[in-house]
Amino acid sequence: MNYLYFKNGVVNAAKWSSLTEVAVRLISPITHMILARVLVPDAFGVVATVSMIISFADMLTDSGFQKYLVQHEFNNEKEKFQYTTVAFWTNLSISILLWVIITIFSEQIATMVGNKGLGNVITIAGLQLPLTSFSSIQMALYKRNFDFKTLFLVRTISLSLPFVLTIPLALMGFSYWSLIVGTISGHLFNAIILTYKSKWKPTFFFNMQFLKEMLSFSIWSLIEAISIWLSTWVDTLIIGSTLNSYYLGLYKTSLNIVNALITIVTASITPILFSTLSRLQNEDSMFRSTFFKVQEIVAYVIFPIGVGLFIFHDLVTKIMLGEKWTGAGFIIGIWGLTSAIMIVYSDLNSECYRAKGMPKLSFALQVIYLLFLIPTCITALRYGFNTLVYVRTFIRFELMITSMLTMQLVLHISIKESLKRTLKPAIFSVAIGFFAFYFMQLRHNMLWNLISILLSILVYGFMVRFFAREEFKWILDMLEQKSKI
Repeated sequence: MNYLYFKNGVVNAAKWSSLTEVAVRLISPITHMILARVLVPDAFGVVATVSMIISFADMLTDSGFQKYLVQHEFNNEKEKFQYTTVAFWTNLSISILLWVIITIFSEQIATMVGNKGLGNVITIAGLQLPLTSFSSIQMALYKRNFDFKTLFLVRTISLSLPFVLTIPLALMGFSYWSLIVGTISGHLFNAIILTYKSKWKPTFFFNMQFLKEMLSFSIWSLIEAISIWLSTWVDTLIIGSTLNSYYLGLYKTSLNIVNALITIVTASITPILFSTLSRLQNEDSMFRSTFFKVQEIVAYVIFPIGVGLFIFHDLVTKIMLGEKWTGAGFIIGIWGLTSAIMIVYSDLNSECYRAKGMPKLSFALQVIYLLFLIPTCITALRYGFNTLVYVRTFIRFELMITSMLTMQLVLHISIKESLKRTLKPAIFSVAIGFFAFYFMQLRHNMLWNLISILLSILVYGFMVRFFAREEFKWILDMLEQKSKI
């Protein structure tokens, strides 16, 4: 392969990939803010349970073929297209089979997840499965060829569909159907455009040996994906099957808001961290020092955001969701605060496992976490929804503790050094939290709260500038280098 061609392809891919992330971060929150003011929490609760079911079926359908098609070195274009065709027909067959099963047992599934009588909703939403069997295989080929420009175009238009379809339907009173129709339309659009623009087209070809080879490669990816799915959705299953769609919509939407705000920062940092650590995987000293430095910088950015979400949770709820979602405030606050801690002391650790080629570590930690999570959530729900929220939030610290212990015992990354490096941003963030809380109490209106946020940011910036000079200079140098790149 021509090195210059490869390098230019990577740079171009990075540009379009970054533009895609920016588009997602801008369009999605705006869409959510509008829909939250039109629809009630119950509608989002119904969609959350449907999404849980479809995401699990979709995960089984893909079976990790995307990663195989992206990573595997084929002998020629013909062989690549043959493997792609086998992956496509396997995906399509499994997706149709799963859709038939979901259709047959739709009412039982709806009852199990707390939406009795809505089996037809789950059946229609299942149309996403065969549609994604087209788009997922096509996306693998586009990624393999560094054609992120096409993916950017398709993703941006798909994200814009709510403005011309979902929101108008919601305004016309179609409730959760507006969200489901919008989602299906997005998948249909992806399948049509990606297939039309692709050099590869489905043909009548199948080879069992090719399938066995892809499955043997993908089995660990599938197992890990299942464990992550369980960690992500088990609380949704418990709430949906025990309470009603109102509480589920309140809970899941609050978490989505926090994650959307925080990933604005993490989405741009974690890929860089993984790429850098991968290059240093055999240089233990440099590996550790780089991780500590990035962890420290992330702490300076994420800790105050977490504290801010905790202090100003009511304001965030009013701005992002509106008056109908007053019960979401405490969820946003506590989830935002603990998420900031988790990102610094747990989520960044997974990039180290990946960079060192140790995905089984991540899987093992997820399994241990689930052994704590599932019985704890079931027990907590007996004492009410609020108790479940608090317990579900703080049980995440079990994953953080085991992750930090694994980092020290396996990768020899010191817990003491990690805490030492992040102590200063933690102290600054707590101090600014007390300042913001006191200042917010002087008056009680939205304008004053916004002024309080602005003053808190200025005071925090002052503290970092004058009491963390070295770190401040490092951040400026990093931003300058990134802008040059």
